[in-house]
Amino acid sequence: MMYIVLFVGLVSLTSCWTQISLAVPSAWFLSTKRAAAGLDNFVADERPIALQSVLSNIGVKATGADRGVIVASPSKEDPDYFYTWTRDSALTAKMLIDTFIAGDTSLRQQIEDYISAEAILQTVANPSGDLTDGSNLGEPKFEVNSTAFTGPWGRPQRDGPALRATALIAYSRWLLLNGDKNNVSSKIWPIISNDLSYVGQYWNQTGFDLWEEVDGSSFFTLAVQHRALVEGQAFAERIGKTCTACKTQAPEVLCFLQAFWNGAFVTSNINDQSGRNGRDTNSILGSIHTFDPEAGCDDLTFQPCSSRALANHKAVTDSFRSLYAVNSDRAQGAAVAVGRYTEDVYFGGNPWCVDTTEQLYDAVYQINRTGFLLIDATSLPFFQDLDPSVVIGSYPASSEVYANITSAIRKYADGYVSVVQEYTPADGSFAEQYSRADGLPLSAADLTWSYAAFLTAAARRSSVVPASWGASNVGPPPATCSGTSAPGTYAPPPLECSSNTSTVAVTFDVRKPTIYGETVFVSGSIVELGKWDTSRGLKLQASRYTSSNPLW
Repeated sequence: MMYIVLFVGLVSLTSCWTQISLAVPSAWFLSTKRAAAGLDNFVADERPIALQSVLSNIGVKATGADRGVIVASPSKEDPDYFYTWTRDSALTAKMLIDTFIAGDTSLRQQIEDYISAEAILQTVANPSGDLTDGSNLGEPKFEVNSTAFTGPWGRPQRDGPALRATALIAYSRWLLLNGDKNNVSSKIWPIISNDLSYVGQYWNQTGFDLWEEVDGSSFFTLAVQHRALVEGQAFAERIGKTCTACKTQAPEVLCFLQAFWNGAFVTSNINDQSGRNGRDTNSILGSIHTFDPEAGCDDLTFQPCSSRALANHKAVTDSFRSLYAVNSDRAQGAAVAVGRYTEDVYFGGNPWCVDTTEQLYDAVYQINRTGFLLIDATSLPFFQDLDPSVVIGSYPASSEVYANITSAIRKYADGYVSVVQEYTPADGSFAEQYSRADGLPLSAADLTWSYAAFLTAAARRSSVVPASWGASNVGPPPATCSGTSAPGTYAPPPLECSSNTSTVAVTFDVRKPTIYGETVFVSGSIVELGKWDTSRGLKLQASRYTSSNPLW
């Protein structure tokens, strides 16, 4: 007997979702600049707009997207961002999870939907590879219907799996605290395990950076990979699982991470042919997304308050001071509009709404927690921008220097938010960029990442911080780096549904001409369709088959 197998990418024969109604901001008119308002009022007004705008770009709210899929932007032309990026989605999901843990319980369904959507995407073969060796996990973006994007692109990108693991570990910790170990072990850990295996196996290979332009070794990618391995090891032990790659590779990643520090700032991309000067917000975002509220000002992990990170912040932001017309009246030591890197030409090279503010709020939090302020030769230029009279030294919390400097850092951070306020349209919408000449929105409208970045910065401004990932427990890296890796093990995660399910009848009608002895089977991702095992697929019947209508 000959078998003809039809592969159907179904998740379930049940309807697993609860419809959620969300309000959308009503004001969509465009203003050159948002009306002047106090900064506290701006942040308070913008937060609900930003959150609703994120939710409007997820799943069924984004027309044509599968449930739980986080869409980068509703923009479908000039540029077309109507896709889901693993990196952007994970950063957005982490924001939603942190917001949920901080008290917004209305977000749980969106988080559960995201987890189910990512479980599906992990199984999708794509131009980067398939799950047999985990190579498909390095694919940067997918169609919003959870199928592969097959066009040319900068691939692979190796930050997505690490960021997704970090987001899911954060949610899993909350589930454990609330007695749901079974859901963590059976549904979420298999996704995390695949991602950690990918990091352990591929961290030492080059790939494209978060801007999708440079093929090399990216500081941002290595920083978030190190974090994922460290917290992955602790989390695996907590639930009785193993992550061998976490333990063996984390020290090596940390060792390699030191190579990006050139003595003055972080060279954001190495082992590349870009020819850029190395000053790139890639590095500031690396410090932001590896922020540990319980860590000190640690140079090794480039914590936000570390001398290296503060010196780097100055080097990167200063590089834009004379570059943009919108910065022409902003003095040294004052906040400025910041782009990706000075050589940027995308849409003319402009400031981005994904900004650098959060590092400064993180730094103030860490300094206040440690109870002293350290100024050394590396960080001195940063601090002298805030107070030219300051000198090298260690200042306790009781000192006048400590009080003045921490206040100045916060004021400096608020300055960056004020720049965002100045160029935010009256409806509160964020595009990807705003014009270097006049501040008008440019590129993709309603960029999900822009909203998510604002929301995390606003949370840090209010001293609302995420849980520690264990940075303070990280030991020194090996004296000599070793270019190792750990072969990973991969398996399709269970594609389980959330609660509140109901059964839906499904009929498969397939018109396929066959000859005597052939049979048609349908195979798919669920148990009823054999979970991709073609020998256990659903056999179709030929009772209505005719030569003019070959219906199975």
